[in-house]
Amino acid sequence: MVETSEGVANNTAYSNGLVQSGNGSLEEKIDEIRRLFGKADGDPLRIVGVGAGAWGSVFAAMLQDAYGSFRNKVQIRIWRRAGRPVDRATAEHLFEVINSREDVLRRLIRRCAYLKYVEGRLGDRMLYADEILKDGFCLNMIDTPLCPLKVVTNLQEAVWDADIVINGLPSTETCEVFEEISRYWKERIADPVIISLAKGIEAELEPEPRIITPTQMINRATGVSMENILYLGGPNIASEIYNKEYANARICGAEKWRKPLARFLRQPHFIVWDNGDLVTHEVMGGLKNVYAIGAGMVAALTNESATSKSVYFAHCTSEMIFITHLLAEEPEKLAGPLLADTYVTLLKGRNAWYGQKLAKGELSLDMGDSIKGKGMIQGVSAVKAFYELLGQSRLSIGHPNENNHVAPVELCPILKTLYKILILRELSSEAILQTLRDETMNDPRERIEIAQSLAIYRPSLLRK
Repeated sequence: MVETSEGVANNTAYSNGLVQSGNGSLEEKIDEIRRLFGKADGDPLRIVGVGAGAWGSVFAAMLQDAYGSFRNKVQIRIWRRAGRPVDRATAEHLFEVINSREDVLRRLIRRCAYLKYVEGRLGDRMLYADEILKDGFCLNMIDTPLCPLKVVTNLQEAVWDADIVINGLPSTETCEVFEEISRYWKERIADPVIISLAKGIEAELEPEPRIITPTQMINRATGVSMENILYLGGPNIASEIYNKEYANARICGAEKWRKPLARFLRQPHFIVWDNGDLVTHEVMGGLKNVYAIGAGMVAALTNESATSKSVYFAHCTSEMIFITHLLAEEPEKLAGPLLADTYVTLLKGRNAWYGQKLAKGELSLDMGDSIKGKGMIQGVSAVKAFYELLGQSRLSIGHPNENNHVAPVELCPILKTLYKILILRELSSEAILQTLRDETMNDPRERIEIAQSLAIYRPSLLRK
């Protein structure tokens, strides 16, 4: 994948056995995208990442590795806020990482950048997140050095002339930042294309209950047509993708852009498919974060008991299936992508990690949901959004064991318990085990049968 000025014409072999041919195929992909944007010779395609968390930074670095050598045809840069200091412990660990990687060490010495990391380790100098990102170090992913990146800390400078914007912000920050961006786009003639990587959601209860996704937030904030806004997601761990572990993702949105962008983003180790159902895939990306937190709690509280984790998995997947039947007309089409994303998040995602740390007492809710070295734990806000949304009496459905109607959340005991633990703070993490052991809890199969047998689909929830 990596193209360098010294060897762009050579074939590049990968650990997974795939081979990327040299200049030809990469340049053809660039030229195809440039034609779609109507770019003239000498006018580079400008790609800007907004937000420098783990996935946002890796995404920008992958593009830089692949296309950065074609400087006359494409420019890649990333925006992050200036001024966030790197604490002493992180600076010491970063120094260890640098010295354990000969390639990184040589690169920094060649760029005359090594000395500042020595001074940072000794406490003689303060390092900053935007400063180290220029050298390829993401503050949320210190152990995985990236390629050097063009970092811009002024948002207007970063985005005003962008052709493609990559949203790497958490859903909780997306609206605010893109409202600011909209001020810099008032004079634009043509809309940019925006690819959102965010997996969180928000709930809007009036005038009717509905989910608001990051792509919808961007559309509201900027006025950019939904045809030009896409979502990319999949069962991916950022550090593993950058280390060329084989992975896949889907880019969802209008056909005009998703198909050529899928070809542009595809790499030998990172396969990108395309799909037209943008919002539903986006919501599913947020839903799995909810249950990943509970999975982490169960793992910690049962000393990684495989039996207990499987019990939890059965119940949480039945709740997710139930919720997808509320949200999607053809929920069976989502089963594979949702389960794959859930599986990898439960294995190694930050939300499961967060649940483990809470249950072990190594983190507390008072510390907030933006955690040093991990970034934003988006499952927390997603728990709140899904609970508030599914708790609306206007969405009531028939209860299987009672002769009355209840809000959908009453059939989602794990979601209810997570809300009481994380949002209301009425219960401790141990409550998740009590929920699993409740003798009155329905068989997970029954919840799925309810979803399949009743007409519970609510198109208004996703603005359909």
